[in-house]
Amino acid sequence: MGVAHHGSYAAWFEIGRTELLRTSGVSYRALESAGVFLVIAKMEIRYRRPIRYDDVLEITTRVASGTRIKITHEYEIRLVEREGAELGVIRDRGDDLLAVGSTMLACVDRQGVPTPLPEWLMVEDRP
Repeated sequence: MGVAHHGSYAAWFEIGRTELLRTSGVSYRALESAGVFLVIAKMEIRYRRPIRYDDVLEITTRVASGTRIKITHEYEIRLVEREGAELGVIRDRGDDLLAVGSTMLACVDRQGVPTPLPEWLMVEDRP
């Protein structure tokens, strides 16, 4: 069909989370070595426009909220480059936003038992 499979979006969200963690100075490998595991408890994806093969994308990831055990991320996937397309026109129409989504991750230990997030990873819920 010439468009990205819907399952690809989950992988792109994971890349966004991993890179966000890396910018805080911690690799996911180091997190797991410390016995901290983040598992997906909920994922929502809203597909706005199709992503085509060979599109160049930008994935923006931010921490939206959190509790003692859970953390929620929000995502935007935007078109940066598409062969044969005038990106300026696409942006002017607001059609460069291809998908939005969110994930809720729960913190578990090595046995899969819910455990508190490390202090440095916690975000208090906003009203």
